[in-house]
Amino acid sequence: MRSTFMGLETSKRGMFTQQSALYTTGHNISNANTLGYSRQRVNMQATAGFPGVGLNTPTMPGFLGTGVEAGSIQRIRDSFVDQQFRGESNKLGYWESRTKAISQMEDVLAEPSAYGLQQSLSNFWQSLQTLATNPENGGARAVAVENGVAVADSFNYIHKSLSEIQTNLGKEIGVSTKNINSIFKQIGELNKQIGEVEPNGYMPNDLYDARDTLLDELAGYLPIEVSYEQSGGNALAIAEGTVTVKIKTNDPANPFITVVQKNSYSELSAVGNAGTDADGNPQGPMTNFTFTGGPADGQEMSVNDMHTAGSLKSLTDSYGYDTGQLDSDGKKIIKGLYPEMLAKLDKMARVFAEEFNAVNVAGTDLNGEQGLAFFVSKDGQAINASNIGVNSDIEKDPNKIAASSSEKLDPAKPEVGNGENAKLLGDVLFNKLPGLEGSSVQSYYSGVIGELGVQGEQSIRMAQNAITLLGAVSNQRDSISSVSLDEEMTNMIKFQQAYNASARMVTVIDETLDKIINGMGVVGR
Repeated sequence: MRSTFMGLETSKRGMFTQQSALYTTGHNISNANTLGYSRQRVNMQATAGFPGVGLNTPTMPGFLGTGVEAGSIQRIRDSFVDQQFRGESNKLGYWESRTKAISQMEDVLAEPSAYGLQQSLSNFWQSLQTLATNPENGGARAVAVENGVAVADSFNYIHKSLSEIQTNLGKEIGVSTKNINSIFKQIGELNKQIGEVEPNGYMPNDLYDARDTLLDELAGYLPIEVSYEQSGGNALAIAEGTVTVKIKTNDPANPFITVVQKNSYSELSAVGNAGTDADGNPQGPMTNFTFTGGPADGQEMSVNDMHTAGSLKSLTDSYGYDTGQLDSDGKKIIKGLYPEMLAKLDKMARVFAEEFNAVNVAGTDLNGEQGLAFFVSKDGQAINASNIGVNSDIEKDPNKIAASSSEKLDPAKPEVGNGENAKLLGDVLFNKLPGLEGSSVQSYYSGVIGELGVQGEQSIRMAQNAITLLGAVSNQRDSISSVSLDEEMTNMIKFQQAYNASARMVTVIDETLDKIINGMGVVGR
Protein backbone atom coordinates (compact mmCIF):
# COMPACT_ATOMS: atom_id res chain seq x y z
CA MET A 1 0.00 0.00 0.00
CA ARG A 2 1.55 3.27 -1.07
CA SER A 3 1.64 6.23 1.30
CA THR A 4 -1.07 8.82 1.01
CA PHE A 5 1.54 11.54 1.31
CA MET A 6 4.07 9.94 -1.10
CA GLY A 7 3.53 12.62 -3.73
CA LEU A 8 4.33 15.35 -1.25
CA GLU A 9 7.63 13.70 -0.34
CA THR A 10 8.53 13.28 -4.02
CA SER A 11 7.88 16.93 -4.76
CA LYS A 12 9.69 18.02 -1.59
CA ARG A 13 12.79 16.12 -2.71
CA GLY A 14 12.55 17.84 -6.07
CA MET A 15 12.36 21.26 -4.41
CA PHE A 16 15.31 20.56 -2.12
CA THR A 17 17.46 19.20 -4.96
CA GLN A 18 16.69 22.08 -7.33
CA GLN A 19 17.32 24.47 -4.46
CA SER A 20 20.79 22.91 -3.94
CA ALA A 21 21.46 23.32 -7.66
CA LEU A 22 20.42 26.99 -7.46
CA TYR A 23 22.73 27.55 -4.48
CA THR A 24 25.60 25.92 -6.37
CA THR A 25 24.87 28.12 -9.39
CA GLY A 26 25.03 31.17 -7.14
CA HIS A 27 28.35 29.94 -5.74
CA ASN A 28 29.71 29.63 -9.30
CA ILE A 29 28.54 33.11 -10.23
CA SER A 30 30.08 34.61 -7.08
CA ASN A 31 33.45 33.04 -7.93
CA ALA A 32 33.44 33.82 -11.64
CA ASN A 33 36.57 35.97 -11.21
CA THR A 34 38.26 33.95 -8.44
CA LEU A 35 41.74 32.75 -9.40
CA GLY A 36 41.93 28.96 -9.58
CA TYR A 37 38.21 28.39 -9.01
CA SER A 38 36.63 25.45 -10.83
CA ARG A 39 32.93 25.55 -11.57
CA GLN A 40 30.79 23.09 -9.62
CA ARG A 41 27.68 21.10 -10.45
CA VAL A 42 25.14 19.07 -8.52
CA ASN A 43 25.09 15.44 -9.60
CA MET A 44 21.39 14.63 -9.46
CA GLN A 45 20.22 11.04 -9.23
CA ALA A 46 16.84 9.36 -8.98
CA THR A 47 15.93 8.01 -5.55
CA ALA A 48 15.07 4.35 -5.06
CA GLY A 49 11.69 3.40 -6.54
CA PHE A 50 8.63 2.12 -4.69
CA PRO A 51 8.26 -0.57 -3.60
CA GLY A 52 11.75 -1.67 -2.64
CA VAL A 53 13.22 -5.13 -3.02
CA GLY A 54 12.48 -7.71 -0.30
CA LEU A 55 10.45 -10.77 0.69
CA ASN A 56 7.51 -8.76 1.98
CA THR A 57 7.46 -6.29 -0.89
CA PRO A 58 3.97 -5.92 -2.32
CA THR A 59 3.46 -6.92 -5.93
CA MET A 60 3.04 -4.01 -8.32
CA PRO A 61 3.33 -3.63 -12.07
CA GLY A 62 6.77 -1.95 -11.93
CA PHE A 63 8.48 0.55 -9.67
CA LEU A 64 6.90 3.85 -8.86
CA GLY A 65 9.37 6.78 -8.93
CA THR A 66 10.01 8.60 -5.67
CA GLY A 67 11.80 11.67 -6.95
CA VAL A 68 15.36 13.00 -7.10
CA GLU A 69 18.21 13.70 -4.74
CA ALA A 70 21.60 15.48 -4.90
CA GLY A 71 24.10 12.64 -4.97
CA SER A 72 27.15 14.92 -4.75
CA ILE A 73 28.45 18.37 -5.61
CA GLN A 74 31.42 17.94 -7.90
CA ARG A 75 33.87 20.43 -9.43
CA ILE A 76 34.56 20.15 -13.16
CA ARG A 77 38.23 19.44 -13.75
CA ASP A 78 40.35 17.48 -16.25
CA SER A 79 43.50 16.03 -14.68
CA PHE A 80 45.12 15.41 -18.07
CA VAL A 81 44.78 19.08 -19.05
CA ASP A 82 46.13 20.06 -15.62
CA GLN A 83 49.19 17.90 -16.30
CA GLN A 84 49.70 19.61 -19.67
CA PHE A 85 49.30 23.04 -18.10
CA ARG A 86 51.94 22.33 -15.46
CA GLY A 87 54.35 20.96 -18.03
CA GLU A 88 54.10 24.11 -20.15
CA SER A 89 54.26 26.30 -17.02
CA ASN A 90 57.48 24.51 -16.12
CA LYS A 91 59.03 25.35 -19.50
CA LEU A 92 57.86 28.95 -19.34
CA GLY A 93 59.34 29.33 -15.85
CA TYR A 94 62.76 28.31 -17.18
CA TRP A 95 62.82 30.51 -20.27
CA GLU A 96 61.32 33.59 -18.62
CA SER A 97 64.00 33.47 -15.93
CA ARG A 98 66.66 32.83 -18.57
CA THR A 99 65.49 35.77 -20.67
CA LYS A 100 65.57 38.07 -17.64
CA ALA A 101 69.14 37.01 -16.73
CA ILE A 102 70.42 37.54 -20.29
CA SER A 103 68.62 40.89 -20.55
CA GLN A 104 70.36 42.11 -17.38
CA MET A 105 73.71 41.01 -18.78
CA GLU A 106 73.06 42.79 -22.07
CA ASP A 107 72.17 45.97 -20.18
CA VAL A 108 75.58 45.88 -18.46
CA LEU A 109 77.61 45.10 -21.57
CA ALA A 110 75.61 47.68 -23.56
CA GLU A 111 76.97 46.74 -26.97
CA PRO A 112 76.98 48.36 -29.42
CA SER A 113 77.21 51.58 -27.44
CA ALA A 114 79.11 54.84 -27.33
CA TYR A 115 80.15 54.03 -23.77
CA GLY A 116 80.85 50.28 -23.82
CA LEU A 117 84.11 48.36 -23.62
CA GLN A 118 84.33 48.04 -27.39
CA GLN A 119 84.19 51.80 -27.80
CA SER A 120 86.80 52.23 -25.05
CA LEU A 121 89.15 49.87 -26.89
CA SER A 122 88.51 51.73 -30.13
CA ASN A 123 89.25 55.09 -28.49
CA PHE A 124 92.43 53.65 -26.99
CA TRP A 125 93.57 52.40 -30.40
CA GLN A 126 92.91 55.82 -31.98
CA SER A 127 94.90 57.58 -29.27
CA LEU A 128 97.80 55.17 -29.86
CA GLN A 129 97.69 55.96 -33.59
CA THR A 130 97.82 59.66 -32.76
CA LEU A 131 100.72 59.00 -30.41
CA ALA A 132 102.58 57.10 -33.16
CA THR A 133 102.50 60.20 -35.36
CA ASN A 134 103.21 62.62 -32.50
CA PRO A 135 105.28 60.62 -29.99
CA GLU A 136 106.77 63.72 -28.38
CA ASN A 137 103.43 65.45 -27.91
CA GLY A 138 102.55 65.57 -24.23
CA GLY A 139 98.85 65.99 -24.96
CA ALA A 140 98.79 62.87 -27.15
CA ARG A 141 100.52 60.91 -24.40
CA ALA A 142 98.08 62.14 -21.75
CA VAL A 143 95.12 61.18 -23.95
CA ALA A 144 96.57 57.70 -24.50
CA VAL A 145 96.96 57.21 -20.76
CA GLU A 146 93.43 58.43 -20.07
CA ASN A 147 92.01 56.10 -22.71
CA GLY A 148 94.01 53.25 -21.20
CA VAL A 149 92.49 54.07 -17.83
CA ALA A 150 89.05 54.10 -19.50
CA VAL A 151 89.68 50.60 -20.86
CA ALA A 152 90.68 49.33 -17.41
CA ASP A 153 87.68 51.07 -15.81
CA SER A 154 85.37 49.50 -18.39
CA PHE A 155 86.68 46.06 -17.50
CA ASN A 156 86.30 46.86 -13.79
CA TYR A 157 82.79 48.20 -14.17
CA ILE A 158 81.54 45.28 -16.24
CA HIS A 159 83.07 42.73 -13.88
CA LYS A 160 81.64 44.45 -10.80
CA SER A 161 78.19 44.88 -12.30
CA LEU A 162 77.98 41.29 -13.52
CA SER A 163 79.24 40.02 -10.16
CA GLU A 164 76.53 42.03 -8.35
CA ILE A 165 73.83 40.58 -10.60
CA GLN A 166 75.27 37.11 -10.01
CA THR A 167 75.07 37.70 -6.26
CA ASN A 168 71.45 38.80 -6.63
CA LEU A 169 70.72 35.63 -8.59
CA GLY A 170 72.08 33.65 -5.67
CA LYS A 171 69.74 35.54 -3.34
CA GLU A 172 66.89 34.87 -5.74
CA ILE A 173 67.66 31.15 -5.49
CA GLY A 174 67.38 31.50 -1.71
CA VAL A 175 64.04 33.31 -2.01
CA SER A 176 62.77 30.69 -4.45
CA THR A 177 63.60 27.85 -2.08
CA LYS A 178 61.68 29.64 0.68
CA ASN A 179 58.67 30.02 -1.63
CA ILE A 180 58.90 26.37 -2.61
CA ASN A 181 59.06 25.30 1.03
CA SER A 182 56.00 27.43 1.77
CA ILE A 183 54.12 25.67 -1.04
CA PHE A 184 55.19 22.26 0.28
CA LYS A 185 53.87 23.20 3.71
CA GLN A 186 50.55 24.55 2.41
CA ILE A 187 49.94 21.46 0.28
CA GLY A 188 50.65 19.24 3.29
CA GLU A 189 48.21 21.23 5.43
CA LEU A 190 45.52 21.07 2.74
CA ASN A 191 46.09 17.32 2.48
CA LYS A 192 45.43 17.07 6.19
CA GLN A 193 42.15 19.02 5.95
CA ILE A 194 41.01 17.04 2.91
CA GLY A 195 41.90 13.77 4.62
CA GLU A 196 39.69 14.76 7.57
CA VAL A 197 36.70 15.88 5.47
CA GLU A 198 36.46 13.18 2.78
CA PRO A 199 35.90 10.14 5.07
CA ASN A 200 32.67 11.80 6.23
CA GLY A 201 31.25 11.62 2.72
CA TYR A 202 31.80 15.27 1.74
CA MET A 203 33.52 16.77 -1.30
CA PRO A 204 35.85 19.65 -0.24
CA ASN A 205 35.86 21.22 -3.71
CA ASP A 206 37.21 24.60 -2.61
CA LEU A 207 40.11 22.87 -0.84
CA TYR A 208 40.83 20.96 -4.05
CA ASP A 209 40.98 24.25 -5.95
CA ALA A 210 43.35 25.81 -3.42
CA ARG A 211 45.61 22.76 -3.65
CA ASP A 212 45.64 22.76 -7.46
CA THR A 213 46.50 26.46 -7.49
CA LEU A 214 49.54 25.69 -5.33
CA LEU A 215 50.53 22.81 -7.62
CA ASP A 216 50.31 25.14 -10.63
CA GLU A 217 52.56 27.63 -8.84
CA LEU A 218 55.02 24.91 -7.82
CA ALA A 219 55.26 23.69 -11.43
CA GLY A 220 56.74 27.06 -12.38
CA TYR A 221 59.70 26.34 -10.09
CA LEU A 222 60.28 22.62 -10.51
CA PRO A 223 59.23 19.72 -12.76
CA ILE A 224 56.74 17.75 -10.66
CA GLU A 225 54.62 14.63 -10.87
CA VAL A 226 51.49 14.21 -8.76
CA SER A 227 49.50 11.16 -7.72
CA TYR A 228 46.55 10.69 -5.38
CA GLU A 229 45.81 8.41 -2.44
CA GLN A 230 42.25 7.71 -1.27
CA SER A 231 41.31 8.90 2.21
CA GLY A 232 39.22 5.83 3.08
CA GLY A 233 36.22 5.78 5.42
CA ASN A 234 32.96 6.83 3.78
CA ALA A 235 34.71 8.89 1.11
CA LEU A 236 32.78 9.17 -2.14
CA ALA A 237 34.07 7.30 -5.16
CA ILE A 238 34.79 10.60 -6.94
CA ALA A 239 36.71 12.07 -3.98
CA GLU A 240 40.28 12.93 -5.03
CA GLY A 241 42.07 12.01 -1.82
CA THR A 242 45.43 13.37 -0.64
CA VAL A 243 48.07 14.31 -3.19
CA THR A 244 51.64 13.00 -3.34
CA VAL A 245 54.12 15.41 -4.96
CA LYS A 246 57.36 14.18 -6.50
CA ILE A 247 60.20 16.14 -8.11
CA LYS A 248 61.50 14.71 -11.37
CA THR A 249 65.28 14.28 -11.73
CA ASN A 250 67.72 13.04 -14.38
CA ASP A 251 69.29 10.59 -11.95
CA PRO A 252 68.55 7.04 -13.24
CA ALA A 253 69.06 5.67 -9.72
CA ASN A 254 66.56 8.11 -8.21
CA PRO A 255 64.29 9.55 -10.93
CA PHE A 256 61.75 10.92 -8.43
CA ILE A 257 62.08 12.56 -5.02
CA THR A 258 58.89 12.53 -2.94
CA VAL A 259 58.55 15.88 -1.17
CA VAL A 260 54.90 15.86 -0.03
CA GLN A 261 52.93 12.82 1.11
CA LYS A 262 49.66 13.20 3.00
CA ASN A 263 50.36 15.85 5.67
CA SER A 264 54.13 15.21 5.67
CA TYR A 265 56.39 17.55 3.70
CA SER A 266 60.12 18.19 3.25
CA GLU A 267 62.13 21.41 3.16
CA LEU A 268 64.49 22.30 0.34
CA SER A 269 67.87 24.03 0.79
CA ALA A 270 70.28 25.36 -1.84
CA VAL A 271 73.94 24.51 -1.24
CA GLY A 272 76.97 26.15 -2.87
CA ASN A 273 80.52 24.80 -2.88
CA ALA A 274 81.18 27.18 0.03
CA GLY A 275 77.99 26.24 1.88
CA THR A 276 74.85 28.25 2.63
CA ASP A 277 74.51 31.49 4.58
CA ALA A 278 72.08 32.21 7.42
CA ASP A 279 69.44 33.50 4.97
CA GLY A 280 69.46 30.29 2.94
CA ASN A 281 71.44 31.75 0.03
CA PRO A 282 74.09 29.57 -1.63
CA GLN A 283 77.70 30.60 -1.12
CA GLY A 284 79.85 30.00 -4.17
CA PRO A 285 78.70 28.10 -7.28
CA MET A 286 75.79 25.75 -6.69
CA THR A 287 76.52 22.08 -6.02
CA ASN A 288 73.24 20.49 -4.93
CA PHE A 289 69.92 20.82 -3.14
CA THR A 290 69.30 19.03 0.14
CA PHE A 291 66.02 17.90 1.71
CA THR A 292 65.26 17.80 5.41
CA GLY A 293 62.22 16.40 7.18
CA GLY A 294 59.25 14.68 5.59
CA PRO A 295 59.41 11.87 3.04
CA ALA A 296 62.66 13.12 1.41
CA ASP A 297 64.60 13.62 4.64
CA GLY A 298 68.36 13.25 4.08
CA GLN A 299 68.18 13.07 0.28
CA GLU A 300 70.13 15.28 -2.12
CA MET A 301 69.61 16.41 -5.70
CA SER A 302 72.75 17.34 -7.60
CA VAL A 303 72.48 20.32 -9.95
CA ASN A 304 73.78 18.00 -12.66
CA ASP A 305 70.71 15.79 -12.15
CA MET A 306 68.14 18.59 -12.46
CA HIS A 307 65.75 18.64 -15.41
CA THR A 308 66.24 21.59 -17.76
CA ALA A 309 62.91 23.05 -16.74
CA GLY A 310 61.53 25.39 -14.12
CA SER A 311 62.74 28.74 -12.89
CA LEU A 312 64.88 27.19 -10.13
CA LYS A 313 66.98 25.35 -12.72
CA SER A 314 67.21 28.51 -14.82
CA LEU A 315 68.42 30.54 -11.84
CA THR A 316 71.01 27.85 -11.11
CA ASP A 317 72.21 27.88 -14.73
CA SER A 318 72.53 31.65 -14.65
CA TYR A 319 74.10 31.94 -11.21
CA GLY A 320 76.61 29.16 -11.88
CA TYR A 321 77.24 25.66 -10.61
CA ASP A 322 80.15 23.39 -9.79
CA THR A 323 80.23 20.46 -12.20
CA GLY A 324 82.35 18.41 -9.82
CA GLN A 325 85.02 18.03 -12.51
CA LEU A 326 88.54 19.43 -12.87
CA ASP A 327 90.21 20.96 -15.91
CA SER A 328 93.70 20.17 -17.19
CA ASP A 329 95.16 22.60 -14.64
CA GLY A 330 93.38 20.92 -11.74
CA LYS A 331 90.89 23.77 -11.28
CA LYS A 332 87.18 23.21 -10.70
CA ILE A 333 85.04 23.49 -13.83
CA ILE A 334 82.32 26.06 -13.12
CA LYS A 335 79.53 26.43 -15.65
CA GLY A 336 76.72 28.92 -15.93
CA LEU A 337 75.76 32.07 -17.82
CA TYR A 338 77.42 34.57 -15.48
CA PRO A 339 80.54 32.67 -14.37
CA GLU A 340 81.33 31.78 -17.99
CA MET A 341 80.96 35.40 -19.10
CA LEU A 342 83.12 36.61 -16.20
CA ALA A 343 85.73 33.97 -17.06
CA LYS A 344 85.80 35.17 -20.69
CA LEU A 345 86.22 38.78 -19.61
CA ASP A 346 88.98 37.79 -17.17
CA LYS A 347 90.83 35.91 -19.88
CA MET A 348 90.41 38.74 -22.35
CA ALA A 349 91.71 41.31 -19.83
CA ARG A 350 94.65 39.11 -18.84
CA VAL A 351 95.75 38.22 -22.38
CA PHE A 352 95.32 41.78 -23.61
CA ALA A 353 97.30 43.19 -20.66
CA GLU A 354 100.09 40.63 -21.04
CA GLU A 355 100.48 41.25 -24.78
CA PHE A 356 100.27 45.01 -24.40
CA ASN A 357 102.77 44.98 -21.54
CA ALA A 358 105.18 42.80 -23.52
CA VAL A 359 105.21 45.32 -26.39
CA ASN A 360 105.51 48.32 -24.05
CA VAL A 361 108.38 46.75 -22.09
CA ALA A 362 110.20 46.04 -25.37
CA GLY A 363 110.11 49.73 -26.30
CA THR A 364 111.68 52.91 -24.97
CA ASP A 365 109.96 55.83 -23.33
CA LEU A 366 110.49 59.54 -23.98
CA ASN A 367 113.23 59.61 -21.36
CA GLY A 368 115.24 56.98 -23.22
CA GLU A 369 114.51 54.30 -20.63
CA GLN A 370 113.10 50.83 -21.08
CA GLY A 371 109.33 50.71 -21.01
CA LEU A 372 107.30 49.59 -18.00
CA ALA A 373 104.32 47.29 -17.76
CA PHE A 374 101.44 49.52 -18.85
CA PHE A 375 98.66 47.49 -17.18
CA VAL A 376 99.03 46.11 -13.66
CA SER A 377 96.92 44.36 -11.04
CA LYS A 378 95.37 46.60 -8.39
CA ASP A 379 95.37 43.90 -5.72
CA GLY A 380 98.59 42.04 -6.44
CA GLN A 381 96.79 38.99 -7.85
CA ALA A 382 96.94 37.82 -11.44
CA ILE A 383 95.46 40.40 -13.78
CA ASN A 384 91.77 39.95 -14.55
CA ALA A 385 88.79 42.11 -15.44
CA SER A 386 88.14 43.05 -11.82
CA ASN A 387 91.63 44.30 -10.88
CA ILE A 388 93.19 45.54 -14.11
CA GLY A 389 94.49 49.09 -13.92
CA VAL A 390 97.10 51.39 -15.47
CA ASN A 391 100.56 51.54 -13.89
CA SER A 392 100.54 54.48 -11.48
CA ASP A 393 104.04 55.52 -12.62
CA ILE A 394 102.75 55.92 -16.17
CA GLU A 395 99.61 57.71 -14.97
CA LYS A 396 101.79 60.24 -13.14
CA ASP A 397 104.24 60.58 -16.02
CA PRO A 398 102.78 59.87 -19.51
CA ASN A 399 106.34 60.27 -20.88
CA LYS A 400 106.94 56.72 -19.63
CA ILE A 401 104.79 55.28 -22.40
CA ALA A 402 107.31 53.35 -24.52
CA ALA A 403 106.28 54.81 -27.86
CA SER A 404 109.75 54.34 -29.43
CA SER A 405 111.25 51.17 -30.83
CA SER A 406 114.41 49.97 -29.08
CA GLU A 407 115.82 48.50 -32.28
CA LYS A 408 116.23 51.98 -33.86
CA LEU A 409 117.98 53.51 -30.89
CA ASP A 410 121.54 54.65 -31.36
CA PRO A 411 123.35 55.06 -28.02
CA ALA A 412 125.15 58.05 -29.46
CA LYS A 413 121.93 59.56 -30.81
CA PRO A 414 118.76 58.01 -29.26
CA GLU A 415 115.58 58.24 -31.32
CA VAL A 416 113.28 58.40 -28.33
CA GLY A 417 110.49 59.96 -30.33
CA ASN A 418 110.32 57.75 -33.41
CA GLY A 419 106.81 56.42 -32.54
CA GLU A 420 107.43 52.96 -34.00
CA ASN A 421 106.51 51.12 -30.80
CA ALA A 422 103.27 53.09 -30.46
CA LYS A 423 102.16 51.51 -33.76
CA LEU A 424 102.96 48.07 -32.35
CA LEU A 425 100.98 48.92 -29.21
CA GLY A 426 97.97 49.80 -31.33
CA ASP A 427 98.36 46.57 -33.32
CA VAL A 428 97.86 44.53 -30.13
CA LEU A 429 94.13 45.19 -30.39
CA PHE A 430 94.00 43.56 -33.84
CA ASN A 431 96.73 40.93 -33.68
CA LYS A 432 95.63 37.31 -33.42
CA LEU A 433 96.56 36.16 -29.93
CA PRO A 434 97.08 32.48 -29.00
CA GLY A 435 95.56 33.09 -25.58
CA LEU A 436 92.27 34.07 -27.24
CA GLU A 437 91.96 31.01 -29.47
CA GLY A 438 93.76 32.79 -32.28
CA SER A 439 91.40 35.78 -32.24
CA SER A 440 92.24 39.42 -31.76
CA VAL A 441 90.98 41.29 -28.74
CA GLN A 442 88.39 43.13 -30.80
CA SER A 443 87.12 40.06 -32.67
CA TYR A 444 87.11 37.95 -29.49
CA TYR A 445 84.95 40.47 -27.68
CA SER A 446 82.69 40.84 -30.72
CA GLY A 447 82.30 37.06 -30.74
CA VAL A 448 81.38 37.07 -27.04
CA ILE A 449 78.76 39.76 -27.63
CA GLY A 450 77.46 37.96 -30.71
CA GLU A 451 77.11 34.68 -28.83
CA LEU A 452 75.23 36.46 -26.06
CA GLY A 453 72.90 38.00 -28.63
CA VAL A 454 72.16 34.56 -30.10
CA GLN A 455 71.43 33.19 -26.62
CA GLY A 456 69.15 36.14 -25.95
CA GLU A 457 67.22 35.63 -29.17
CA GLN A 458 66.86 31.92 -28.43
CA SER A 459 65.57 32.53 -24.91
CA ILE A 460 63.06 35.11 -26.14
CA ARG A 461 61.88 32.77 -28.89
CA MET A 462 61.55 29.82 -26.50
CA ALA A 463 59.73 31.98 -23.95
CA GLN A 464 57.29 33.17 -26.62
CA ASN A 465 56.71 29.58 -27.75
CA ALA A 466 56.08 28.54 -24.15
CA ILE A 467 53.66 31.45 -23.67
CA THR A 468 51.75 30.43 -26.80
CA LEU A 469 51.52 26.77 -25.80
CA LEU A 470 50.62 27.64 -22.21
CA GLY A 471 47.94 30.01 -23.48
CA ALA A 472 46.44 27.26 -25.66
CA VAL A 473 46.35 24.78 -22.78
CA SER A 474 45.03 27.46 -20.42
CA ASN A 475 42.19 28.25 -22.82
CA GLN A 476 41.38 24.56 -23.07
CA ARG A 477 41.33 24.25 -19.28
CA ASP A 478 39.17 27.36 -18.96
CA SER A 479 36.69 25.92 -21.43
CA ILE A 480 36.32 22.96 -19.08
CA SER A 481 36.66 24.42 -15.61
CA SER A 482 36.02 28.15 -15.66
CA VAL A 483 32.68 29.78 -14.96
CA SER A 484 30.61 30.93 -17.94
CA LEU A 485 28.09 33.52 -16.78
CA ASP A 486 25.87 32.82 -19.79
CA GLU A 487 25.79 29.13 -18.93
CA GLU A 488 25.14 29.80 -15.26
CA MET A 489 22.27 32.17 -16.09
CA THR A 490 20.74 29.44 -18.25
CA ASN A 491 21.15 26.91 -15.46
CA MET A 492 19.64 29.34 -12.97
CA ILE A 493 16.50 29.67 -15.07
CA LYS A 494 16.36 25.90 -15.61
CA PHE A 495 16.68 25.08 -11.91
CA GLN A 496 14.26 27.86 -10.98
CA GLN A 497 11.58 26.50 -13.29
CA ALA A 498 12.16 22.98 -12.00
CA TYR A 499 11.80 24.26 -8.44
CA ASN A 500 8.58 26.09 -9.34
CA ALA A 501 7.24 22.95 -11.00
CA SER A 502 7.95 20.87 -7.89
CA ALA A 503 6.30 23.53 -5.74
CA ARG A 504 3.27 23.44 -8.07
CA MET A 505 3.10 19.67 -7.63
CA VAL A 506 2.91 20.21 -3.87
CA THR A 507 -0.11 22.48 -4.45
CA VAL A 508 -1.78 19.92 -6.75
CA ILE A 509 -1.31 17.09 -4.28
CA ASP A 510 -2.49 19.31 -1.45
CA GLU A 511 -5.71 20.03 -3.38
CA THR A 512 -6.14 16.33 -4.09
CA LEU A 513 -5.73 15.40 -0.45
CA ASP A 514 -8.08 18.20 0.56
CA LYS A 515 -10.74 16.73 -1.73
CA ILE A 516 -10.21 13.26 -0.32
CA ILE A 517 -10.17 14.31 3.31
CA ASN A 518 -12.74 17.06 3.36
CA GLY A 519 -14.92 16.35 0.34
CA MET A 520 -15.57 12.59 0.38
CA GLY A 521 -18.59 11.25 2.31
CA VAL A 522 -20.61 14.43 2.25
CA VAL A 523 -23.00 13.54 -0.59
CA GLY A 524 -26.38 15.21 -0.34
CA ARG A 525 -25.32 18.08 1.79
